[in-house]
Amino acid sequence: MEQSYWCRHIVVFLLSAWIASCFAQTTPPVLSNATPTSQSKGPESLKFRLSGFPRKHNEGRIEVFYKDEWGTICDDDFSLANAHVLCRQLGFVSATGWAHSAKYGKGTGKIWLDNVQCSGSERSISVCKSRGWGNSDCTHDEDAGVICKDERLPGFKDSNVIEVQVDENRVEEVRLRPVVTSKRMPITEGVVELKNKDGWAQICDSGWTPKNSRVVCGMLGFPHERKVNKNFYKLYAERQNNHFQVHSVACLGTEVHLAACPLEFNYGNATKTCPGGMPAVVSCVPGPLYTQNNAMKKKLKVSSSVRLKGGVRQSEGRVEVLKGSEWGTVCDDRWNLQSASVVCRELGFGTAKEALTGARMGQGLGPIHMNEVQCTGHERSLWNCHYKNISAEDCKHTEDAAVRCNVPHMGYEKTVRILGGRTRYEGRVEVLHTETNGTELWGLICGDGWGTEEAMVVCRQLGLGYANHGLQETWYWDSSNVTDMVMSGVKCTGDEMSLSQCQRHKTVTCQKTSARFAAGVICSETASDLVLNAPLVQQTVYIEDRPLHMLYCAAEEDCLSKSAAKANWPYGHRRLLRFSSQIHNVGRADFRPKAGRHSWVWHACHGHYHSMDIFTHYDLLSANGTKVAEGHKASFCLEDTDCEEGVSKRYECANFGEQGITVGCWDLYRHDIDCQWLDITDVKPGNYILQVVINPNYEVSESDFTNNAMKCNCKYDGHRVWVHNCHIGDAFSEEAERKFEKYPGQLNNQIS
Repeated sequence: MEQSYWCRHIVVFLLSAWIASCFAQTTPPVLSNATPTSQSKGPESLKFRLSGFPRKHNEGRIEVFYKDEWGTICDDDFSLANAHVLCRQLGFVSATGWAHSAKYGKGTGKIWLDNVQCSGSERSISVCKSRGWGNSDCTHDEDAGVICKDERLPGFKDSNVIEVQVDENRVEEVRLRPVVTSKRMPITEGVVELKNKDGWAQICDSGWTPKNSRVVCGMLGFPHERKVNKNFYKLYAERQNNHFQVHSVACLGTEVHLAACPLEFNYGNATKTCPGGMPAVVSCVPGPLYTQNNAMKKKLKVSSSVRLKGGVRQSEGRVEVLKGSEWGTVCDDRWNLQSASVVCRELGFGTAKEALTGARMGQGLGPIHMNEVQCTGHERSLWNCHYKNISAEDCKHTEDAAVRCNVPHMGYEKTVRILGGRTRYEGRVEVLHTETNGTELWGLICGDGWGTEEAMVVCRQLGLGYANHGLQETWYWDSSNVTDMVMSGVKCTGDEMSLSQCQRHKTVTCQKTSARFAAGVICSETASDLVLNAPLVQQTVYIEDRPLHMLYCAAEEDCLSKSAAKANWPYGHRRLLRFSSQIHNVGRADFRPKAGRHSWVWHACHGHYHSMDIFTHYDLLSANGTKVAEGHKASFCLEDTDCEEGVSKRYECANFGEQGITVGCWDLYRHDIDCQWLDITDVKPGNYILQVVINPNYEVSESDFTNNAMKCNCKYDGHRVWVHNCHIGDAFSEEAERKFEKYPGQLNNQIS
């Protein structure tokens, strides 16, 4: 019996090796709408994905695609070693845990594997010991899940990504080669050249159409094509020895890559295969972000009814559309590259590089306006595409669609680098500096004033995602011979595409010139995103006259207005505007305090540690924006008060525990907690704006800071308060926001 068992395995192994060699000789077709999932390189061409709700992008119910059908894996005999193998096949470096009993919800269809037992070193789950494919005595109540370390294997493609799949044996790369040399970027006009295994070659322009030009411009990051002066290029072409490798290009204009168009290749002597023709030439119109001509920038307009949120760059993010006066998201059902490309073009970018599903750019707020969007690719706006209105049962924000758009090559990544870190995501920042004699050298940035906003720009410029930290000292990364400070006083808003667009000193002025005080960054592929529950503020607001003898601790922590210092302590009282704050993390990484536990400050009065200097600002503003009352709240405790169904709490303040807010969880500060108020003792009756800002000093990186502010209309008559129209700062249209700011106030206590 044992001998026959091993014979069977040897036969299977040899057969698998033969099948693998066959597959290695097969070239995949060009696809423009494929929905790739993580794939193993094993002989069965298995595919893997993480599913279920709720979950972060690196965890979930494990599902495997085998014999043209998705199925699950039973949790019997499941172990961390199994999870390690599966996480690697999903593109992560390793596993940090696993889940049993359908923690991420019950799957459907086949249960492909049961009693899986891996050692942890296997390259594929298929070679681990199990009962065999499709042989299981489990139900979907026993579906296994995995939690992977949030670090990608180099070169592995992300999950939930729909991207262009191109046969690189046909077309590796496309470029525009200008015939007039210029240092100005981007290159918007030139001869179209294709790169394949034999090098660069031209395209015969016989039969070339504007639709072809539209496709080329789109894939190179430009929203539109324009006519070109062919006479100029004809004279140029007559003097050149052109290599025409491609002809008869026939694009429809909706393709996201030239390789998806019908085209024919020339073989043999390709220099004489374009009779009467010349190399195809294309001229593109750049979007406003990439136009250096100010007059042209004013003419180029982008959509005001579609926007991208939560991405690293302005050219990527969660798709949000404006309906009426309120922004909402798009459900990812039927989301594809054609629909994503319509979004990209109307925002001034090229075609879509990737269409993203499963809230890969974080979850939105408020309504979901569109579902099952279907575009042809010719539409000027996403609103012109066919779509369905949805009900609450159709979609959740875990299905928010997102996009990454093609953008012009600007060469920003060549002017900065980071060195000395343990991984490529961290290090001391060095910038390319031009000396007075024209010599280019790498130099350091003074760490004075360096923070999160500046680090965001560096990480973006290098394509390394979001900024975890901006560091003012980097003595522990001293691995370079570059020691000169060449830049100081750098101040960025955080939105810039390059450090060169930030403010800085004309003459380097640095108090600490040693290299150990040079600026550094730590980047990350994911980031948290905090959002305040605006309706809860409106529901819980009230006024309390609190005796001074109960406010000593609050005064010690600077939670009262300045006039409190002149009060006749312990007699009298302070008038407090109190409300509850529920702060959700809807991002893709846990929100953690910047400071480590060793530097948290113990406050004996309240008996807790402060992990951040300032966590929230509370302000009462007059109609002209002047602060009439303010408060601040050190984050005396960041913890998971509660979570969405299926998400486990990870942070708790008790017993000097770790502080933070897990993705899918929230931290609740009840109205009866000290400092959870505004001191309005000195405020006169009138109409005001109540404003709450989370993480106001950008101490901790987030994927989106524009949703950190909440505003409400507020009427105070000297005795009572009415608060209404509470909303996140960017939830309304600009027109609706202007009306909110100019609101005349309530004439009575009836709110219509």
